[in-house]
Amino acid sequence: MSTEQPTPLWTPDPDRAAASRLSAFQKFAAERHGSPRAADLPPRAAYAALHRWSVERTEDFWRAVTEWFDVRFTTPPTAVLGSTAMPGAQWFPGATLNYAEHVLRHGEDASTADTPAIVHVAEDTATPSSITWLELRRQVGSLAAELRAMGVRPGDRVAAYVPNIPQAVVALLATAAVGAVWASCAPDSGVRSVLDRFQQIEPVVLFTVDGCRYGGKEHDRRAVVAELCAQLPSVRHVVHIPLLGSTAPQRAHEWEALTAAHVEPVFEQLPFDHPLWVLYSSGTTGLPKAIVHSHGGITIDHLKQAGLHLDLGPGDRFYWYTSTGWMMWNYLLAGLLVGASVVTHDGSPRYPAADAQWRVAADTGATVFGTSAAYVMACRKAGVHPGRDLDLAGLRTVCTTGSPLPPDGFRWIYDEIGWDVWLVSMSGGTDVCGSFVGGVPTLPVHLGEIQAPNLGVAVESWSPDGKPVVDEVGELVVTKPTPSMPLYFWNDPDGRRYHDSYFDMFPGVWRHGDWITHTCRGSVVIHGRSDSTLNRQGVRMGSSDIYEVVERLPQIEEALVIGLEQPDGGYWMPLFVVLAPGATLDDDLRGAVTTALRTELSPRHVPDEIIAVPAVPHTLTGKRIEVPVKRILAGARVDQAVNPASLDRPEALHFFEQYRRTRRQGRT
Repeated sequence: MSTEQPTPLWTPDPDRAAASRLSAFQKFAAERHGSPRAADLPPRAAYAALHRWSVERTEDFWRAVTEWFDVRFTTPPTAVLGSTAMPGAQWFPGATLNYAEHVLRHGEDASTADTPAIVHVAEDTATPSSITWLELRRQVGSLAAELRAMGVRPGDRVAAYVPNIPQAVVALLATAAVGAVWASCAPDSGVRSVLDRFQQIEPVVLFTVDGCRYGGKEHDRRAVVAELCAQLPSVRHVVHIPLLGSTAPQRAHEWEALTAAHVEPVFEQLPFDHPLWVLYSSGTTGLPKAIVHSHGGITIDHLKQAGLHLDLGPGDRFYWYTSTGWMMWNYLLAGLLVGASVVTHDGSPRYPAADAQWRVAADTGATVFGTSAAYVMACRKAGVHPGRDLDLAGLRTVCTTGSPLPPDGFRWIYDEIGWDVWLVSMSGGTDVCGSFVGGVPTLPVHLGEIQAPNLGVAVESWSPDGKPVVDEVGELVVTKPTPSMPLYFWNDPDGRRYHDSYFDMFPGVWRHGDWITHTCRGSVVIHGRSDSTLNRQGVRMGSSDIYEVVERLPQIEEALVIGLEQPDGGYWMPLFVVLAPGATLDDDLRGAVTTALRTELSPRHVPDEIIAVPAVPHTLTGKRIEVPVKRILAGARVDQAVNPASLDRPEALHFFEQYRRTRRQGRT
């Protein structure tokens, strides 16, 4: 990579940067904890110095975070870090607190009690609805009291089969107030997928809906709920949320009755490392990993991420299109932690039209809007013009995650949304319920690059022999613990599965499974998953680079590239493409693909074959699956390569199985 400073797409106005919460925090940390002062340094050097301090003086940094955000420890900690081992770091030993209390304290102040905490948009209503901070406190207080009356105690598990609706937020906060452990799945998940998750944790309460509205249609889920209840013998109580207007099943509790009382919430004071919720990996190759996060770890890390890296606070409206089955729903609630209003959206991401999410942002007055990189690219391809067609005057920040945002996505945001929007491309994972690298409100945005590593996260790019590299592709590693790293995996008593997931390659160092370039300017480029890396002639290539070029062609809707080592020592790299309506995979299109890859990337990026497929399979959170397809092409049966319940279109895999057979027959 060149060491020249490229021209940024966006540079923060100096007054805007100076007014950011990050700038105020850096001044506070300098005065109270001896961090580097920013006053005499250019922005890049100032942030680099602060980040270096945050990972070298770990305890000082996290102490400063708890003070800056006024974290309320009922019992003060005896230290910041009792143990620095990974895995096994012990954060704030002796401290007690409650996540829900930190969210709902924003309803204590009379000046904010009547402002919206939640703004909700549903497909079947023309006007957004809202719940004030005061009303949110009341509903949580009522439901928490009812949960206690049901016998729910700290450590019990509470599960929810619900969409992204305000009731889900209330249920999570009431669960946390009691000290029970939350888990959720979206109602577009089938029975097997939900049971693979909930059976692991044995919930005692199950929140359910009778159905949902998605894509302009009603989807009745009562039969699924009945099957879940039959297959979850641990469930003692079912709570019915009548989104489609049906009556509660026999012996089920009515939502309205449980949330009707005027009761102040009572918050169980819990150890810092008490489990808050269980998030699940995609589960594409077996049972999903049940990842456990803590009350304290999530509270302080989400305060840092939302307050400092998204510059969120009171007066903001935070909208992220997500489902309750994706960790971004939990991340959305970080907006509540810092006193912002959050926007919940129950519906299809592209209904009634491709610009649906931008319309929600406009209708709700969102100031910070998050979506997937895939949605941005779909809008680009569909010719959507949000900045021209909608009133997005209040929108100052657009965030993307889920997969690397290609350079064309960066260009589209600035061409179509506005020149003064702050684009926050971020990357992390369900594993930490947040990001490792992301936004910095005081730094410029460069084409195709994430601005910087997050504060308190010792991110590096490592070569296979465990040495840090700069301006080279390497493994994304984190060399020091962070508070939101998992406590453990559920049903992993000896910690082996947890250890093998992150610490097997580099003992004592978190290896995340992404290819990353850490540039000499301090920015970051994510190249895709390292377990699906392409390696031709000893050169590693990220699949996302190929997708960015190929999917720019109007004839191609989506692509999937696989690299497969051959028994004879060769390397086979096929490219599978989903064609746009009316397109044909003829010699002209094959030539256009080849020319584009050769010209814009390199001859090594040109595939050995280009094959049209009916569909590309994805996880339920929208990520295309490369490793399971690679296993199928290598000879594994579909049921050996992937858990079909973890996919949006499992039937799409049979094409690859049939293609493998046909290809082998053609070679014999």
